[in-house]
Amino acid sequence: MGLFVVRVGLSHFIASLAAMVIVRGLCLLITKGTPLSLFSLPPEFKFVGQGSLGGLPVVVLIFIVLAVVFDFLLRRSAKFRTIFYTGSNEKAAEYSGIRTKRVIFWVTVLCSTLTGLAGVIFMARFGSATPQFGVGMELNVIAAAVIGGASLKGGQGSIFGAVLGVALLSLVTSSLILLDVSVYMQDMIKGFILLAAVSFDHLMNKRGKRS
Repeated sequence: MGLFVVRVGLSHFIASLAAMVIVRGLCLLITKGTPLSLFSLPPEFKFVGQGSLGGLPVVVLIFIVLAVVFDFLLRRSAKFRTIFYTGSNEKAAEYSGIRTKRVIFWVTVLCSTLTGLAGVIFMARFGSATPQFGVGMELNVIAAAVIGGASLKGGQGSIFGAVLGVALLSLVTSSLILLDVSVYMQDMIKGFILLAAVSFDHLMNKRGKRS
């Protein structure tokens, strides 16, 4: 994905979308669409997804640690700050001496690695490898990031904001379930939320350019 973005010049979104479709197809081909049981896995591996420390699930602890570490790095680390500079204005960042292509490549690698880690944790939590897991989740991820302050134009956003976006989206989903709203209607509402968030982001960027 990183090579296609950096060398070929594809957008991150298109490269990610294409990779998602290819990998999902590969998973279906290998498993023939059947979930694979992993109950014979070592207890230590299952503990990662099902265990708890001090009354707090290990999964939640991993999430908190990763969120805190990367939020700190994005705010304090000079290397990670180059991500914001590259995202806000790639040409200006390049003229400033930042190797933007390298930044884009390694950000892609990092995102893919964390996605793989999430898949491994899912297997440990549910004791199975489900080829259909995550279908439709990409919409929730984009919505949560945009609601949390990330800009689709780049250069804005924070880990803490994305966490708040996830919390808000989860609250909306839980509320819809409690209100006994149809599953099909829930997807429509989430779509409208995403559309509203992206529209707001676009209008704010447009106003910023005028200013």
